[in-house]
Parts: sequence; C-alpha cells; structure tokens
Amino acid sequence: MDIPGYPARKGALKLLDAVLHRGETLDVAAHAALQGLRSGPDKALARALASEVLRWLTDLDALIDSATRQVLPPDAKARGVLRLMMAGWLRLDTPPHAVIATALPLLSGGPRRLAHGVFSTLVKRETALPEVPSLPAAVTARWGERAGAIAAGLAVPPPLDLTLRDPATTADWAERLGGASLMPGHVRLARGTAIENLEGYTDGAWWVQDLAASLPARLLGPGEGRRVLDLCAAPGGKTLQLAAAGWQVTAVELSAKRARRIGENLTRAKLNADVVVADALRWEPAERFDAILLDAPCTATGTCRRHPDVLHRIGPRQIAEMAELQATLLDRASAWLKPGGKLVYAVCSLESDEGEAQAARVGLAADPVQADELPAGVLPTPQGWLRTDPAMLAEVGGLDGFFIARWNQS
Repeated sequence: MDIPGYPARKGALKLLDAVLHRGETLDVAAHAALQGLRSGPDKALARALASEVLRWLTDLDALIDSATRQVLPPDAKARGVLRLMMAGWLRLDTPPHAVIATALPLLSGGPRRLAHGVFSTLVKRETALPEVPSLPAAVTARWGERAGAIAAGLAVPPPLDLTLRDPATTADWAERLGGASLMPGHVRLARGTAIENLEGYTDGAWWVQDLAASLPARLLGPGEGRRVLDLCAAPGGKTLQLAAAGWQVTAVELSAKRARRIGENLTRAKLNADVVVADALRWEPAERFDAILLDAPCTATGTCRRHPDVLHRIGPRQIAEMAELQATLLDRASAWLKPGGKLVYAVCSLESDEGEAQAARVGLAADPVQADELPAGVLPTPQGWLRTDPAMLAEVGGLDGFFIARWNQS
C-alpha cells in the first residue's frame, strides 16, 4: 500500500504483536517485523511507535476503554491499531488527520469504523496522558514503594552516555562533543545522536555505555597489571573499562557472535583483553584472579527506560530462572578469587530477588561501596550495596536500574 508512513505503522504493529503475544524482546522482534522496511527513517519510526505504546500501554488502554461501549479484547487488532494511533498523536505529535490516514489502512477488511470513531471521540475530548506512565499492576506489586518514583523516570527515553577510554580527558571531550559530565570518564549527550558521526568514534576514544552500567567496573579501581575476570562479558563495555584501567583482562562470553563484537570494540579502542568463548557454568580457569566482575545474566528490568518491553514480558517465572542462574554463577566466581581478591556482582535488574537476595547469601567479607566512588547525588545503601533506578538523577537524564555489591576474599 503506497501511503507514506503506512509501512512504519505496519512494522510497529508486528513489533507489538511479537512482544505482547509471543514474549519476544523488541530487539529480537525487530529483525523479522521490520524486514520489509527499506528506509532507516521508517524503521526508526516503527521502533519509536512500538516503544511509546509499551511505555504508556496501561494509560493508552484506559483511554481506549473509556471511549468504547464494550471492552475490546487485549489481543484484538483494533485495540493494537488504536494503541498505535494514540501513541502517534499523544507522544510523537502526529496530527490526527495523518494518524487516521496512516493507521486505519491496517484494519483493511476489519473494524475501521470502530477505530475511527473511538479515536475521533478521544480527539474531540482533547484527551491527554498523565505526566507519569502507569506501570502494569504486577510490576507495581513487585517494586512496591519504589514503583512510583521509578515510573516517573520512564516518561521519556534516556539520553546517550559515553564512557571515555582516558578519564583525564573528560573536560576536553565534554566540550568537543557538546555534552555534560556527571563524573570523570563520562560524557552525556542528548538522545538521538548518531554515534558513528561523532568525533572520537573511529579512534575508539569512547564507547556507548549507560552511566549506571559503568559503575561496576569502576568499583574495582585501577588494575596496575593485575589479573581480572570479566564473567558474562557482553556487550563488552566493562571489558573495555577494565583494560583501559590497567587490568589484564580475561573476558568470558557464551555467544561467539557477541565475543567477536567485543574483540572488534577492543581493536577500535586500541585496548587488549583475552576474549574466551565459553559457558561460565562449565568453564574452569587455569589459575585464580586478583579480581572478578560478574555482570550476571538477568531479566534486565532496569533497562525499562530504553527497553519498555521488559515491563510486559517479565514475570515471576523469568525472575526465578535468572535468580537460580545468578546464585550458581556467584558460587563459582567466589571460588576463583585469590586471597585478598575482590568480587563485584552486578545486574541491570530492579528485582530484589536478583539483587539484594543474592547479595545476602554471599559468604565473602563485605567491601562496602563508598559515596565518593559514585556520581554526586547517588548514595550506597545502608548495607554498603548500590541500588540505582530510573528516578535517580532524573533532573539530568536519569540512570538505568542496577544492583551492585562488592566483597573481598579473606
């Protein structure tokens, strides 16, 4: 159908179906759902529409239900199209007439009149979304008293964070790139920046990494030639950090494809590490390490600012599976430390079962995180752990949700 904007909406509808009905991630679903889109702008629009629907899904559905005599089933195509129409209008500022022209053809042979009527009713009411997205009820129950603050951090997608190869050049790179720094070795830019076109990209002077994601490696300090194990290393930002900080890095990664990507980024950044393709549940090191960074596989609910699909895909089953895997990896990693060695455990999850509950069972000596190791305005917990969430530093762009703890081997 030769209607500008229609292919992007068709792709967005496929993305939503894959996430909400098949439990796929947005990233995995994009390969098949957007395959027919030829232009980069169309792919970007499809991804943006689907992301905004997922970010505001609870509120969009409430608006739709307020304008229908009978509640549409959750999997009804008309509901899916109306979600896209509302997100395009209320979040991407698409004029109502353009929304109707590009989205109603998705219901060819279906209830177009219903969708048109519901959308027109909501436009006439001058409907608006709340300032803060409403989380799904199950998510609110899990996150408890933190839920309201976290939701406030989800209203807009996050900015772009860069980690610098040389922290001593922070002021210089912040000025050259037109960004701001929240701590040495970090520069924050406005979202939507095309990274490949930025100065310093081809030279490997920096790499993309959320500020919260950079904190676990920072907590191991300078390497001074000592040996560190980066366990479950992909996507590789922490490997690069450790190598840049003077550690001799062994990076273990299960996926050969992702391991190759780590190697490519090391080459671009002119850094060295030994990248091993292996299953951390079976791999055994030849000797013990001075430090270990375990950025464990997790549900990744802490990335909900940039991956709002996790709000709707993750439930008790996935959390329990990840918690079991994390406990096993923690036990294995603890046995690979030299006496006096440090272990840092991190997950980009907002679930207590993957964070606080895991840390509480570790038998090593606690090495509490100190406030002067963190960005201004971020404080450790009373236990000496670190818990970040999207509400923190919201006035300057926020943080991903992480749990981080540190111990010493006696």
